[in-house]
Amino acid sequence: MAAVGVLGGVVSLTALAGTGNAATSGDDVGNHPKPQVRADQTATQDASDARIKITPKQGAYDVGIDDSVKVTVGNGKLTKVTMTAVATGAEVPGTLSADGTSWKPNGRLERATRYQVAAEAKDAKDRSVTGNATITTLSPANNFIGRLSPEDGSTVGVGMPVTFDFDKAISDKAATESKIHVSSSSGQQVVGHWFNDDRLDFRPKNYWKPGSTVTVTLNLHGTQKTVTFKIGRSQISTVDAKTKQMTVVRDGKTIKTIPISSGSTEHPTYNGHMVISEKFRQVHMNGATVGLTTKDGKPSYDIEAVPHAMRLTASGTFIHGNYWGTDAVFGKVNTSHGCVGLKDVKGGGDGKQPAAWFFDNSMIGDVVIVKNSEDKTTLAPDNGLSDWNMPWSEWVAGSATG
Repeated sequence: MAAVGVLGGVVSLTALAGTGNAATSGDDVGNHPKPQVRADQTATQDASDARIKITPKQGAYDVGIDDSVKVTVGNGKLTKVTMTAVATGAEVPGTLSADGTSWKPNGRLERATRYQVAAEAKDAKDRSVTGNATITTLSPANNFIGRLSPEDGSTVGVGMPVTFDFDKAISDKAATESKIHVSSSSGQQVVGHWFNDDRLDFRPKNYWKPGSTVTVTLNLHGTQKTVTFKIGRSQISTVDAKTKQMTVVRDGKTIKTIPISSGSTEHPTYNGHMVISEKFRQVHMNGATVGLTTKDGKPSYDIEAVPHAMRLTASGTFIHGNYWGTDAVFGKVNTSHGCVGLKDVKGGGDGKQPAAWFFDNSMIGDVVIVKNSEDKTTLAPDNGLSDWNMPWSEWVAGSATG
């Protein structure tokens, strides 16, 4: 078992008996799903030559608080870098080098804190590129880190599970789970489920009740911490890959129907229930990061600034703006490598576009359901926040406390 303290969305756990070695995979903590090709295809673009590198890389834990974080760029110059504490929104002061090729924080970072780093750069032809990474600094001596989401005080959609991601394997799952209590003001029964040795999620049988308050209480070795978050309105958006339309239902009423383009026959979109876990005004999408390359080893696509992008799975499924598709695409043909595309403009500056509307009217925790896709695989419940794809009986069986 372990003593615990909650720092925003980061749980600092003092390692005692019952903890093992870290169980990590890839760039992120835990045994997350292997990447499954889920990204959007695009026409040939004039991509930027600038290449941003954020050190340490996305998902890193135990990041040092002194001189460990650095942003650099090759074949270009940095135009903007921000580093923000996720829990508080406080921005970390930093200094850009005189030649514009590197950036570093000015001073020591806080321990056991989750930070987001966002960088922008341009090459010699003024073509832009962006880079993003979320990292977590190390905890006090003899501690290890876990991430709790959603954030304390946040308001989320009805599909948002409570997720604990630990950076070390928990061997005594029953002891740990028994010290964590999740309840809702709605009175819904909430049960935990272990996906592996380092990820524990909690959810009710059905989506959270709109307007309810969820309380997470941790009481380990006499140290008690409470995190609360609110459930906003219900928004369930259903993507029909056959009709190529998305129906947005809020609090039981259809408020909009949007033409979409989903995955092609070669790369169909997952069927199933997904939950929005991240939102980006713009994000860089590169086929090589999900194993899509040409015969000569180049990325199958490289889109520097995909607008209005919202993550649906850990393996790379997004619902996002598409400015390169013509009017002959949306609502008429599925052309992507697995993402769901909505009509948009380059830069995302037109708020009247369908992608902008959906982005502005969506929140973390909203549900997106895909149906009638040609995809024959099963979307893993632990691929992102896809918990709702697991039957309730199987979910309950995954609790360590019985």
